[in-house]
Amino acid sequence: MSYRAFFALTREPFSSDLALHEILQTPELIAVKERFDYTLRIGAMALITGDIGSGKSTALRYAIGQLHPSEYATFYLTASSGSILELYRQILSELGLHSAGTSRATLTKLIKREIQELVLGKKMKVALVIDEASLLRLDVFQELHTLTQFEGDSKPYLPILLAGQSLLIDKLSYRSSQPLASRIVARSHLEGVNHQDMEQYLRHHLSIAGVKKNLFDQAAITAIHQGSGGLFRRANHLARGALIAAAKEQSMTVTAEHVRLASTEIF
Repeated sequence: MSYRAFFALTREPFSSDLALHEILQTPELIAVKERFDYTLRIGAMALITGDIGSGKSTALRYAIGQLHPSEYATFYLTASSGSILELYRQILSELGLHSAGTSRATLTKLIKREIQELVLGKKMKVALVIDEASLLRLDVFQELHTLTQFEGDSKPYLPILLAGQSLLIDKLSYRSSQPLASRIVARSHLEGVNHQDMEQYLRHHLSIAGVKKNLFDQAAITAIHQGSGGLFRRANHLARGALIAAAKEQSMTVTAEHVRLASTEIF
């Protein structure tokens, strides 16, 4: 019998593939959305940082998902360690254009033309979201702000949200990055949650999977919290693995020992 059948789970538990209404609305998540909305309203830049697995991508998806598609054109891309030209081509691809050009000026002009067409021609609001922005090179940070300059830097047509690990803050602290950093008006930093919030998180995900009671005893919750450092991604792996270990032993209660067994399977 599979562990899902054993615990009468209606779907795979602790998955990141959640519908927007299934995402647990923590105070931190709401704070990210509020800063995101504020940044869009004034056409500036925002920053979201946090450790791997702290919920940055989920927070981004939640914030973006609240924007009405008839009003907003949101362009989401994952950064790389490539040149500014590679980033420009990624943005153009999101805009539905493709260019093999090697001129910064030409690619910048193409991007700005499309943004202006959306804003002025189609009366849309635009947002550019760059995830994993901590991977960007310093020379990219040095130049990226030029994309936001319209009509003598007087029109805030292109708000940008940068998300990445804490290294992103270090890169923005360089003197060469100051023209970009000076445009940031809102910052969010996601950290590991406390024990109480972790218990709520585990209950929430079990409920999504069709189980209304908490299958984890208090020692197991503590083990998951400590073993994950309060980070959701690792907590997901530990919780799911502990369920599998408990089902294998035909135990309807997940214990700290089951969490320990699960921890031997993950990094």
